[in-house]
Amino acid sequence: MVTSITSAATTATTSATSSSSSTGSVISSDFQTFLVMLTTQMQNQDPLNPIESTEYATQLATFSGVEQAVQTNDLLKDLATQLSSIGMSQLAGWVGMEARSDAPAYFDGSNSVTLAPQAVTGSDRSVLVVRDSTGAVVQRGDVDISGGTLTWSGTGADGATASPGLYTFEMESYQNGVIARTDPVESYSEITEARIAGTGTVLVLRGGSEIGTSDATALRQPE
Repeated sequence: MVTSITSAATTATTSATSSSSSTGSVISSDFQTFLVMLTTQMQNQDPLNPIESTEYATQLATFSGVEQAVQTNDLLKDLATQLSSIGMSQLAGWVGMEARSDAPAYFDGSNSVTLAPQAVTGSDRSVLVVRDSTGAVVQRGDVDISGGTLTWSGTGADGATASPGLYTFEMESYQNGVIARTDPVESYSEITEARIAGTGTVLVLRGGSEIGTSDATALRQPE
């Protein structure tokens, strides 16, 4: 994955450089054509009604302004490409790390999933609810969230190991036996791909879930 990102960035930079060189040659050619036309215009002007020098200056200034605008646009494109290449290189470092988010987490059938629930002030009971990709409840039970993180081993309500797939987690917070609120529980998932999309940067998690970089509340090395 990292090789793919780096290769794509290098190719983009090379293409931008070639494009800039080609555009520069076109501008140089057009300027020579402009000078020939200007000289021809001077040679064929009406001797009794010659063109004023200010008009020549205006034409030259107009062409020069267009030339500078084109060159500026090319420089901006090159700069954007270079910044994109730098961004892709930085994103490559995210691949292989674990991101914490409330996106569905992948359970592979053996390795537990690390959860990061948030304690609710005033609650006297916390119940973890695990749902599969269809929304069906796989497991629910009281948990102690005072330790900061939890692990779900993949065991279902019947004691059997859940099938590999995507799972979501919720925390029901109770006060005096009544549910006060239900909140999504964040989990850690491995980042398998990072790409720049039209709306921003997308992180692809193990199992296929996709989140934006702003949706990741924490990053860590795999344990």
